[in-house]
Amino acid sequence: MGMIADSQLKAARGPLLLDWRPEDPEFWARSGKRIAARNLWISIPALLLAFAVWMIWSTVTVRLNAAGFAFSNDQLFLLAALPSISGATLRVFYSFMVPIVGGRRWTALSTASLLIPCLWLGFAVQDAQTPYWVFACIALLCGFGGGNFASSMANISFFYPKSQQGTALGLNAGLGNLGVSVMQFAVPLAVTAGLFGTFGGEPQALSDGGRLWLQNAGWIWVPFIAVVAIAAWFGMHDIADARASFREQSVIFKRQHNWLMCWLYVATFGSFIGFSAGFAMLSKTQFPDINPLQYAFLGPLVGALSRPLGGWLADKFGGARITLWNYLAMIAGVFAVIAFLPGAEGAGSFFGFLGAFIALFFFAGIGNGSTFRMIPVIFRNEWAARLRRGAASEAQAAKGASMESAAVIGFSAAVGAFGGFFIPKAFGTSLAMTGSAEGALYVFVAYYVSCIAVTWWFYARKGARNPC
Repeated sequence: MGMIADSQLKAARGPLLLDWRPEDPEFWARSGKRIAARNLWISIPALLLAFAVWMIWSTVTVRLNAAGFAFSNDQLFLLAALPSISGATLRVFYSFMVPIVGGRRWTALSTASLLIPCLWLGFAVQDAQTPYWVFACIALLCGFGGGNFASSMANISFFYPKSQQGTALGLNAGLGNLGVSVMQFAVPLAVTAGLFGTFGGEPQALSDGGRLWLQNAGWIWVPFIAVVAIAAWFGMHDIADARASFREQSVIFKRQHNWLMCWLYVATFGSFIGFSAGFAMLSKTQFPDINPLQYAFLGPLVGALSRPLGGWLADKFGGARITLWNYLAMIAGVFAVIAFLPGAEGAGSFFGFLGAFIALFFFAGIGNGSTFRMIPVIFRNEWAARLRRGAASEAQAAKGASMESAAVIGFSAAVGAFGGFFIPKAFGTSLAMTGSAEGALYVFVAYYVSCIAVTWWFYARKGARNPC
């Protein structure tokens, strides 16, 4: 008992946790729960800011031409989509960084990196001669925020026992996802006033005689990013036992369940982030008389808040069961969106359209939580099977399940984020080719149907190889 207490005391004092056993009830009650909570509650605001920066362009594109630029709708949809493609690509690398660098170091450094696109955006929008390629570069750099999700989720998964990972990951991701809604609510207000005085630069004159400080869309986040990066550096921990090389983690590319969960997560998180990126521009093209920025924050808010609920439901009733029924609800949501679009039969209904999208965001959030709860269960089952066959020791099984599930959580988050590129791009392409968004929406329905088949066959049906 004395050695355990000394070890716990040492673990609590330094940034490197030399003794970390969250599955040990005594250890967890004495010090583990407190340390895990501390890391979670610093991780959440860091992730919130990351999502805010990642999705800035979903709001900026709506006001860019009003600030003196003259970009086409297709160019604006592309600017909204570019952060998602870079963020998704960065997630592939970020998902492996926590075991290599350490969760504390990586959270602090990756949060600080968000300063680059925020500051550059603030300067670029003040010059009406800024070329499109500069905005494209800034949009790509906003992908730093998207990359942070993979490392953040992998990091938090190491701190909690398996029985609580659904809730912990749901809180980290769900409250972090709130960054999209916070940004879409705060930026339209911030750009209407000279918040930074003479240091903030001159406003842009609007055609109706109004003024716009579009630079505030980037600069408003700078002080918050600096504070949270410092808090992460001095307040979080690295776990010694969570260290692993890329080579050790790369074993997940041989695991069938890694690729299956990537496929499923594209439908949930890809929908959440893709709809977040494309909703405002889609609303503007379909309902020109409506100001979409008054409503754009609602969907991401609902989707972010429902994610912890999805994790809790999965903890209680099983991830596969919740995920399966959730895809059916998302299909119903897409058909509702189609029903309220303007077309040959009428002008459509914006508020019906908005309500249907809010439902889609809600179920995307539920699915985000339930799919991420499935991952640690799946890999715990896989390693338990190896343990029963004598192919691994108990210690190897515990470490292997933890390491692989963390890597898969990060990597599936990377793949899922590509939905943030393809969804707004699909809207733009469908509108350019047919004049309607229906074609893109029917493609989404077909994808959700495929996810139902995968979930049922591999995880939900009676006799499934890996029920979860």
